Amino acid sequence: MKYPLFPACLAVAIGLAPVSTSAQFRQQGSSDQSDDSDRDSGSSRTESRAAENDTYEPTLIGPTIIRDDQRGRSNRFISAEDALDARESLLERSRRALEPAKPNEFERYVERMTGKTLTRFGSDLILPEGRDFSVPADATIPPDYRINIGDTISISLTGSAEGSVERTVDTDGNIFLQSVGSIRVAGVRYGDLKEYLAGAIGTQFRNFRVGVRAVELRGLRVFVTGYAQNPGSFTINSLSTSLNAILQAGGPSSGGSFRNVRLIRGGGEIANIDLYDILLEGDRSNDRTLESEDVLLIEPADTQIAVFGSVNNEAIFELRPGETILDALQFAGGSNELAEIDRVVLYRADPESQPGPIVIEAAAFASTPLRPADLIQVLPSKSLVQPVSRQSVIVRIEGEVVRPGNYYVAPNTPLDSIVALAGGLTERAYPFGTEFNRQSIVAQQRKNFDEALDQFELTLATAPLVADSSIDAGRQQLQLTAARDTLDELREAEPDGRLVLDIASNAVSLPGDLLLENGDRIYVPPQPTSIGVFGAVYRPASFQLSREGHRIKDYIEQAGGPVRAADKGDIFVVRANGSVLTRDNGALRATALPGDVVFVPIKTQSRDLLAKIAQVSSILFQFGLSAATVAAID
Repeated sequence: MKYPLFPACLAVAIGLAPVSTSAQFRQQGSSDQSDDSDRDSGSSRTESRAAENDTYEPTLIGPTIIRDDQRGRSNRFISAEDALDARESLLERSRRALEPAKPNEFERYVERMTGKTLTRFGSDLILPEGRDFSVPADATIPPDYRINIGDTISISLTGSAEGSVERTVDTDGNIFLQSVGSIRVAGVRYGDLKEYLAGAIGTQFRNFRVGVRAVELRGLRVFVTGYAQNPGSFTINSLSTSLNAILQAGGPSSGGSFRNVRLIRGGGEIANIDLYDILLEGDRSNDRTLESEDVLLIEPADTQIAVFGSVNNEAIFELRPGETILDALQFAGGSNELAEIDRVVLYRADPESQPGPIVIEAAAFASTPLRPADLIQVLPSKSLVQPVSRQSVIVRIEGEVVRPGNYYVAPNTPLDSIVALAGGLTERAYPFGTEFNRQSIVAQQRKNFDEALDQFELTLATAPLVADSSIDAGRQQLQLTAARDTLDELREAEPDGRLVLDIASNAVSLPGDLLLENGDRIYVPPQPTSIGVFGAVYRPASFQLSREGHRIKDYIEQAGGPVRAADKGDIFVVRANGSVLTRDNGALRATALPGDVVFVPIKTQSRDLLAKIAQVSSILFQFGLSAATVAAID
């Protein structure tokens, strides 16, 4: 008969493991015990044949010997020492694959010509963690995957009977099912496998539904040759693609091509892989799934050029024949927001070409082919500092004005216009003490401040050479250490960018003709009612201004006068507008003004410059004085 009398016996008849509890099914299963025995024997023989093709990785099983075949079909033995050498060789090969390719001659040329360390595009994208060629256990097998020798397939039936069995594709590309026989499945698309097996089983049975899935895929052996970082043979997952194998080999070497990788199968080229398609476009349409014994041949690199400057990705790029400046700029991600987009500068290594840089206008980008070792520079333009007369101006004014706030005004707007926009000054405003901070002055102050600190640092460097023999060596070392710590702290100080306004102490308005710049900040303080006296006096304090006409020395006397250790010759005054008066220009005889800060330093020997540095830093940090006062103190 073509069809068995009981369809429920279908699973047993083709060698599936029954899971039904039907009495009729159990009875049929008992009557076919001999058949089951034969079927199991046949299944074992099939699995044995498939197992002969399994790749066995040797493992150490004793101190002196190791067997190279798990199933004992060979009696060959190798020593443990040889096995360890083989393992070390494998580890060394893996280590080399993880190492980045060494810079080639053109990379060194680019660094010498541009002053920048540029790498080949793609070399920083092939990261060690990206070289894991294995496929996760839950990875979805694509429908186009072709069943290979050694793959294990699970077949399950539902309907008239329920059961499942696993079969491994043998060396002939077949699986064996009892009562059906051998079925050739090697090369069948995974998406077609269910229908294909249903047709084979249906030649003997009916009234069933079949389910198929691949439970284990056997690894493939492929070869990555040519200009690879780590050429050789690799065992990879059956789902691996050309890119997986290239990554496993460490990518192209310093002389290898990212744009010309040939996939050879059966002696013929079936694909040419351009890694730029994947790295730049995400296009993997030509990234073929590999088969056993495939060869990936990485060709030597073709024309190489460099793009640097105001682009999104400065790098060295590999070109194919006919590609132009426009292509190179696209490889570099295009120009950034600050770039001059109308032209580029081209530098050529060819001595027969035009000497010096060549300016290429944007209209010629697509028609200008590139030559080996060309360098393309994209210049910045939007980052150029524009004339003050063209700058948009945002000014912040706060303090004693009617409407404090941020104001947006046209270029060349004078200060009195901002004050008018803010509603004018209040009754308590003290124009003489106005803090006017400007961003362009910050850089200038930073430069001057750094120069003053460099002078102090030079003093520290020469201090051991001019040390006074009368000063204890231990004390000198302590001073030296303290002064260096102080200089380190001063290096971290930031200038405030304050502009000292040319204004009378009794002025009732701000200078109106001062033109504003973008980022200016204006703070108008209230009228102070005190003057501070600090340093080497008997009673440092802030004193209320008692009456007009008092001089600076009068307030020093109110503080008890200088102590014996005071340095009367270096007394100085910092006025509310940020200016500094010293004794040489009449500080003691000057009329005291609201907001003045008087400092009386401690006397030090002129040769003890380290102590003076410590004193300067103390003044700056305790009173927050402007960096500009360093010159006056020194």
